[in-house]
Amino acid sequence: MSDTRRRVKVYTLNEDRQWDDRGTGHVSSTFVERLKGISLLVRAESDGSVLLESKISPNTAYQKQQDTLIVWSEADNYDLALSFQEKAGCDEIWEKICQVQGKDPALDITQDPIDESEEERFEEIPETSHLVELPHCELSCLEEIADLVTSVLSSPIRREKLALALMSEDYLKKLLGLFRVCEDLDNREGLHHLYEIVRGVLFLNKAALFEVMFSDDCIMDVVGCLEYDPALVQPKRHREFLTKTAKFKEVIPITDSELRQKIHQTYRVQYIQDIILPTPSVFEENFLSTLNSFIFFNKVEIVSMLQEDEKFLTEVFAQLTDEGTDDSKRRELVNFVKEFCAFSQTLQPQNRDAFFKTLANLGILPALEIVMGMDDLQVRAAATDIFSYLVEFSPSMVREFVMQELQQTDDDVLLINVVIKQMICDSDPELGGAVQLMGLLRTLIDPENMLASINKTEKTEFLSFFYKYCMQVLTAPLLANTAHDKNSKDLQEGATKINPVCPDNFQTAQLLALILELLTFCVEHHTYHIKTYIMNKDLLRRVLVLMNSKHTFLALCALRFMRRIIGLKDEYYNRYIIKGNLFEPVINALLDNGTRYNLLNSAIIELFEFIRVEDIKTLIAHIVDNFYKALEPIEYVQTFKGLKGRYEQEKDRQSHKLTRYRREARSMDDDEELWFNEDEDDDEAEAVDKSRMEDDYSDGYGKYMEAKKAGATNGANNGKVAALPPTSPPATPNNSPAASVKTVALPASPVVKAPLVGLVDYPDDEDEDEEDEEEEEEQSPRKRPRLSS
Repeated sequence: MSDTRRRVKVYTLNEDRQWDDRGTGHVSSTFVERLKGISLLVRAESDGSVLLESKISPNTAYQKQQDTLIVWSEADNYDLALSFQEKAGCDEIWEKICQVQGKDPALDITQDPIDESEEERFEEIPETSHLVELPHCELSCLEEIADLVTSVLSSPIRREKLALALMSEDYLKKLLGLFRVCEDLDNREGLHHLYEIVRGVLFLNKAALFEVMFSDDCIMDVVGCLEYDPALVQPKRHREFLTKTAKFKEVIPITDSELRQKIHQTYRVQYIQDIILPTPSVFEENFLSTLNSFIFFNKVEIVSMLQEDEKFLTEVFAQLTDEGTDDSKRRELVNFVKEFCAFSQTLQPQNRDAFFKTLANLGILPALEIVMGMDDLQVRAAATDIFSYLVEFSPSMVREFVMQELQQTDDDVLLINVVIKQMICDSDPELGGAVQLMGLLRTLIDPENMLASINKTEKTEFLSFFYKYCMQVLTAPLLANTAHDKNSKDLQEGATKINPVCPDNFQTAQLLALILELLTFCVEHHTYHIKTYIMNKDLLRRVLVLMNSKHTFLALCALRFMRRIIGLKDEYYNRYIIKGNLFEPVINALLDNGTRYNLLNSAIIELFEFIRVEDIKTLIAHIVDNFYKALEPIEYVQTFKGLKGRYEQEKDRQSHKLTRYRREARSMDDDEELWFNEDEDDDEAEAVDKSRMEDDYSDGYGKYMEAKKAGATNGANNGKVAALPPTSPPATPNNSPAASVKTVALPASPVVKAPLVGLVDYPDDEDEDEEDEEEEEEQSPRKRPRLSS
């Protein structure tokens, strides 16, 4: 099993026409009793399990591609491929397949696949020859050849026959030789026919033909033929671009000639597919599936060959991190790594894991930290793309590196702080790079993709690290642009509303909107850490300064931040908002918006509607007490009247409870006296009866009953006192500062205190109390709300 010639990867083609890697193992051709025939058997090299067991059927069409691939189909739409490590192993298995089917191993296809829908048509084809008879390869026959190639595309059987015919006697190479003759003679008609011929041959979708067409000897002639599209007045100059404009740069010399050839070939074939060939129609999509596979396997092979060359990659990263490397060289190195990572996206998940682990071991993250801090915009952009590949692959790997890095470097040079500073300093007016980096930061701080370890959770460790060392860097622009203006409250009536510290620069406003979006995400997903940070920095007050911005999108971001906080229905946040009178800038923005029916108006009203629907009592009381006079004229929605109604209901409920308990406590006094007196009479009668029956104990028992009577009398007196509610001074007006909302004078309203509950429970009262409790539970989960801070 250690024979590398038989080492293969097993691939299957999925519904998206992409190859899925099923594993690596060793292939053999043996008789399988269960399948009753010679079969291809692949056992995994890791555990010896069976990856593939496929009987070599006499009617199955096998294809050999690129010297190391064998491809075939089983059942309906189930394509399989074996990718061999060595050409010798592929040849051995191919000979075995041809031996079973009785075919010539020199051919690259063993059967003419028959489509069921074509069977009837196939029967009508005269059995004159297995191959299509091709016209002579001459200039005078180009039109006839072009008509033949285009006519067979609708028939899978005829496509197969034509492909076999083209492979015989180097017919394809002779055709490409005619291209050079036509071009020398400037024979435009012949060149147009050659365009149709080469385009049709590509649509035959045969790997064996691709091997010839994309070889070093032929590929530039193929590109030349495709320049002469009959629909164009002048031919395109694709060859000039490939040979003169496009330059192959070797950041580190590649000594492997096979690897160099594979890189050149892949680039040119990709260019043909993406640039030269027109976008295929719905009916032509499957015609180029083999071309996609050709490029796919080439990329897999390139990545594997580079990954196995440890000296090459080690040298790349050594030069990348070397301070002596000049900027132009470093730019080429970064672009190479970026292209390398882009190629890796063609790998299957398990191979991609190994690829990125190799990069991590070679020091990709420390290298990124250096290049992301460079002044060269192209280098920084390429480094950002590489960083995005790493974050998408494994956020945990990046987080682990950053936390380990803390022990070795200062806060300023931490990788995440470097990323944040690059986001803040993005020079692009549209902040394209900043948006990309913000998305990566969001992924890194998302608790959903943080793993739990045995001792501590990654979430706890990383979030503590982030809020301690990185959050102040992220919020620095926000705090700097919302510095509190002490004189803002002293502005005269009619003075300009625009706050001098509120950013009016569009690029700055966009940056602050990005930061607010990230902070809003933190409010939703980080409970303890973000709450502590908001309270300590008085962050919400600073954010609400942005309600004055002339950029509506920024004001909406600030409002969204507050809406997320209120949406948590957290009493700590509610008391913080009330204490800081933080509804004032929101209500000012609503009043300044006037009668305009826009997004800002709707968003603010939705905020208050949420408070009303959720019946957040502390906030309702604060809003009505301090701002209702200003909001009362707004009648096009019932939100503010609804808030007033909620407030009055709660006020009436509290007042009703207070008076009820006082009244019921007094009405029970006479009943309690009667109950205690009856108790004394019963005790005395019982004492007389017992004294007659038990004379020996009469004296002792008399003393006992006297003591009991005295206790009962004291209990009655105590009962009277307990039933009386404690006296308290009348409720005083709320002393919190009145809101400075425009020109409307807002009188302070009294705040009802928490209900005074009697200390004695009476059974008669249970039904009424239960009704009140049920009504309160429908409104709010708290039965004793605090209406003042």
